[in-house]
Amino acid sequence: MLSRISSRVSRLNVAAPVQLGAIRQKGTFNWEDPFDLRSQLNEEERTLMDQTREYAAAKLLPRVTEAYRHEKFDKSLIPEMGKMGLLGAPYEGYGCAGTTTVGYGLIAREVERVDSGYRSTMSVQTSLVIGPIYNYGSEEQRKKYIPALAAGENIGCFGLTEPNHGSNPNGMETRARWDEKTKTYKITGTKTWISNSPVADICIVWARSDSSSINRLRFIAKHVAFFVFS
Repeated sequence: MLSRISSRVSRLNVAAPVQLGAIRQKGTFNWEDPFDLRSQLNEEERTLMDQTREYAAAKLLPRVTEAYRHEKFDKSLIPEMGKMGLLGAPYEGYGCAGTTTVGYGLIAREVERVDSGYRSTMSVQTSLVIGPIYNYGSEEQRKKYIPALAAGENIGCFGLTEPNHGSNPNGMETRARWDEKTKTYKITGTKTWISNSPVADICIVWARSDSSSINRLRFIAKHVAFFVFS
């Protein structure tokens, strides 16, 4: 896993990782690592953390500053994160890096140090879009959708939150109804505050249904999927 991410870093011309956590005087306080997290990581995890931090400082920070000034979202960062192996990091196969959950947490932490918005984009892509397809989709769906999402070629969003109930699925009003005549599902409802939705290629929507099959990820259009929630 680490070799795959390391090779991707070199192709992006990111400088060698800075050496953090140098020997300090006894009794001094390291404000960048107040819980001494670094000492609790193994060598592979520390290297992954350093490389992600270096990328975020060298490549992400300047464009985040520019994006804030001009109120724009830089989509070019997403395929770049894909080349780094930062998207879909904790999953095996389908173009994903296959790191541990600790490694994924470190990646998210280092991107968050620079910008919460792009960290949210990365987390939605990994946990809320790739995750459901990986865990609940068919093998055909995994092969079709995950590689492009892991590479950052497609951007995904996750539609759960609604105006009247927030992110509480128990109050969810969106409905998915099966039309026997057309052999398709019709989804009706409203979603709000959906991260990535203005730029998304793939949308996973939560909806209620009378169907008893609640563990199947269903694709009703080329790039729209929904969870059946009884």
